[in-house]
Amino acid sequence: MELHVNDILTRITRYNLIRKGRMIYIDVHQKIQGNLAGDFIAVPNLVNIVAKPEHQGAGSSEQDALEGCLKKIKGLNIEDLFPTTGSGQAPAAPKKK
Repeated sequence: MELHVNDILTRITRYNLIRKGRMIYIDVHQKIQGNLAGDFIAVPNLVNIVAKPEHQGAGSSEQDALEGCLKKIKGLNIEDLFPTTGSGQAPAAPKKK
């Protein structure tokens, strides 16, 4: 593929989570090219507002990423998942060691 060296390309599987009568999406990104926190990243979102990185799940499979995300957001109110100001963010970048 001919992409810029710093481009990130992912394939997305979308899940809907309905909590207390409200719906959010959880997009699981499968890395095609670029640097992400894992081969799969699960990102709760409201289409144009992306959850804070601490609520995103990463893993070596779609199932691992989704389970990690669901574990992190269990018991939280939907409004607690998202930044209070600013626009949406890209999926979490890899953590520096």
